[in-house]
Amino acid sequence: MWTITRLTVKEIISKRIFLITIIMTLVFLTLYGTAIYFAGREGAEVEDAVQGTELILMQQFIASQLLGVGLYFSSFITALLAIMCSVSAISGEVSSHQIDTWLMRPISRSEFVLGKFFGLAFLMISYAVALFFSIILLHQGIGVEWMSLDIEPIQMIKAVSVFAIQPFVLIAFGILLSTRMTTLNAGIVAIILYGAAFIGGFIEQFGAIVEKASLINIGIIMSLVFPIDSMYRKMTILLFDTADSPLSLAQGGMFTSISTPGNIMVWYAVLYGVVAVVLSIYSFKNRDV
Repeated sequence: MWTITRLTVKEIISKRIFLITIIMTLVFLTLYGTAIYFAGREGAEVEDAVQGTELILMQQFIASQLLGVGLYFSSFITALLAIMCSVSAISGEVSSHQIDTWLMRPISRSEFVLGKFFGLAFLMISYAVALFFSIILLHQGIGVEWMSLDIEPIQMIKAVSVFAIQPFVLIAFGILLSTRMTTLNAGIVAIILYGAAFIGGFIEQFGAIVEKASLINIGIIMSLVFPIDSMYRKMTILLFDTADSPLSLAQGGMFTSISTPGNIMVWYAVLYGVVAVVLSIYSFKNRDV
């Protein structure tokens, strides 16, 4: 199994798309850092015109919104990469007939699936963690004093732990699809479910604002079907620590959660990924290739 894991990591790293991903990630971080730097400078000049509580509220709102934007697109980029890498994990081997070579070796199908999963999960979780801390460091470091937020190290550790669950679930679900579908079909299904989960999340937040239980329930159902958006919302709560704060809406804005996912949802997402891996093994063992 670990041989498959090691070969999967080497295969992804050796591909040109990996180099392109690293370059474009550096471009994204450079643009984000530049925007934060100039936003911080412009914000500092506002202090002469606005003072007191109004200044504090405006600073907290703008700073948390810009950090939320950076983490939101980091989550989006990580999710797309996780989907693209995982939906071809098995189907790509089958379509190219390389699976015939693997099955002739003394490696069980369950070891093959687990090796693929651990290799992809290791890469994508490492990428997600690195991107998360890069955004935090750029925001808190380059954004000068006006842009910085009071975030404790323990908040970052809790937030990044939940942030990393997203690629874990997406990789597990993508591999499950790739055991039965072609790469294209699996990619379409995963991306549509990903988009539906985020739409469900926004509907849930809107329902919480207008106090409509039916809208909240729609969002909860989507979170149960595909627990991706709820993990992002939980991450923002842990990072901004706004669950019990009357300024939660102002601090988190459209990127935070009014209807807060509980800890049980975090465990549900982890269980969701584990079940998807188990089903992947079962599906591939019973597939005629």
